[in-house]
Amino acid sequence: MIRLGSNSPTRAKILKEGKIEFIQNGGDFDEDSIKTKNPKSFVYQATLGKYKELSKKYGYKDIPLLVADSVVTSNGELLRKAKNSEDARRMLNLQSGNKTSVITCMIYKSKEKELMDISITTYEFEKFDEKEIEEYIKSGECFGKAGAIMVEGFCKPYIKSVEGYESTAMGLCVEKLKIYL
Repeated sequence: MIRLGSNSPTRAKILKEGKIEFIQNGGDFDEDSIKTKNPKSFVYQATLGKYKELSKKYGYKDIPLLVADSVVTSNGELLRKAKNSEDARRMLNLQSGNKTSVITCMIYKSKEKELMDISITTYEFEKFDEKEIEEYIKSGECFGKAGAIMVEGFCKPYIKSVEGYESTAMGLCVEKLKIYL
């Protein structure tokens, strides 16, 4: 049993599908307090901030603690969660027909083990259909996701090539986590 320090339903789904028992308790870390525009640095600082907050609140002695964060980068730009429809459209158009990387950082800590990992999955996308972009935005599925992308949903038919694990792109590299569990 582990404590997932995240409110993400996608991360919970990854653990369920990986047959990893968990309880879920997210936090309130303010990612807007991070000033760097460097994607790797940002995701590390966000994960570390979440880890510090939740380890103070819950500890890790009784139940191991797992926290994670993801960011998206395309054309050298750090893409976080879309603030509104216009922001989502801008991010999706930036990724359309381009390479896009999802960078996920996770920290796992138990009494015996500690893991800190940064994994990257890079996609090359075909051009997105404008009507499908609008339908995706209207569905609301793009909100709450870094870069407004959903590789297991909207983006899937547009993938030309992929380098890395899909779980990393979804927010938690379960393949690496399972090695430590």
